[in-house]
Amino acid sequence: MRVLVWLLRAAIFFSLFAFALNNQHEASVRWFFGQEWRSPMVFIVLAAFILGCVFGVLAMVPSWWRHRRVARRHRPAQPAAVATPTSQLPISAPLVELPPRDGL
Repeated sequence: MRVLVWLLRAAIFFSLFAFALNNQHEASVRWFFGQEWRSPMVFIVLAAFILGCVFGVLAMVPSWWRHRRVARRHRPAQPAAVATPTSQLPISAPLVELPPRDGL
């Protein structure tokens, strides 16, 4: 499974690298009041992607805060930690198995 994940990552990387190499010609972005930004096309696409990610995260922040506030309000009160001697622990305590990590 890890090999497939790394192959997928390599395929995505090389696709983006080929995209960057094929879009080296200069492009311009025209702003208001006659302002213009000239740069290679790959930098313009990268800047648009980064700005989209930033705006997406900023749009989600109020929702995350609201969910954290609701979760904190509904969290049960935790009792004070009491030390239990190991001689009083049950012998046949069930083991908790964690799901395997796939490396992502």
